[in-house]
Amino acid sequence: MGKVLRGRSGRRRGAPDTRGEILAAARDVFGERGYDGASVRAIAAAAGVDPALVHHYFGTKEKLFLAAMDIPFDPELIADAVIDDAGGDGIGERAIRTFLGVWSQPAGRAPILALLRSAMQHEAAARLMRQFVTRAILGRVLVAFEGVPDGALRAEAMVSQLIGLAITRYVVKLEPIASVSDEELVRLIAPVLQRYYDGAFEQD
Repeated sequence: MGKVLRGRSGRRRGAPDTRGEILAAARDVFGERGYDGASVRAIAAAAGVDPALVHHYFGTKEKLFLAAMDIPFDPELIADAVIDDAGGDGIGERAIRTFLGVWSQPAGRAPILALLRSAMQHEAAARLMRQFVTRAILGRVLVAFEGVPDGALRAEAMVSQLIGLAITRYVVKLEPIASVSDEELVRLIAPVLQRYYDGAFEQD
């Protein structure tokens, strides 16, 4: 790696692919420390650049993670699509339609599949995925569950249902779930997801 420029901008002089080197360092640091343990400062140090340069290219740690893992969606946009102004009304259908929309593009599906498969085989990858889902996705979805009894548990159940569907449909490819249309899945899964939001828990 090149020498770190000691000037005010924090940029490395003459580096042909500084952005690529930051991404490579980010993959290593995220892999070693998990999402929570990785910091922009640690990633910058591993890449041999000033932290300001990391922010210049990627803005936030979350966006750096998305770029490093090649994840083709923005959790903030996903959460906005699921929550919207309707609140809890129709949240089950919005959640499954948004989920299927993310998976609809084969090129964008590949990196998510790679992360899922890795998480199923390696504890470090599972920890990384768990922390990211908790912070970037579940943390935002919880806004819609404010005031709902057992809201955190219900939101987590909804997310876990969708992750399970992803594994069944796209990783294991269990039939007939793997082959049914998106609309059939919406009719099947949306009421289940909606019940996580407004259904009553059975009491012993």
